Amino acid sequence: MPEKTDPSDTKGQPQGKTDWAALDAMTDEEIEAAARSDPDAPLPRDDRPMRKMSRAKRVRFDLRLSQHVFAERYDIPFATLNAWERHEAEPDAVALAFLDAIAADPEGVAKALAAARGKVAAE
Repeated sequence: MPEKTDPSDTKGQPQGKTDWAALDAMTDEEIEAAARSDPDAPLPRDDRPMRKMSRAKRVRFDLRLSQHVFAERYDIPFATLNAWERHEAEPDAVALAFLDAIAADPEGVAKALAAARGKVAAE
């Protein structure tokens, strides 16, 4: 059974409210210096540019599936999915259309693939 917590216990939680007037009075350089010195809010590394999430990862995240489950359910080789998500490879037009179909009807695509697997096994 989880341990009950005391709602008045604020240890480790931020105290007070943001002083917006003080923040507004700071220069951009002062704000950046303050942000960089805050260990609870690390900034992105300067040597690694931010990238947009790949379409494959976005579809998988929306479905709340692990890479292994997503790859297995939709007959995508795990290495291929991993490469798409890491921007090491780009899905071609057919793969992008397949990802769009999964996003639009994930259960329908999974059922169609399962049915197709059954037909192939029966032949």
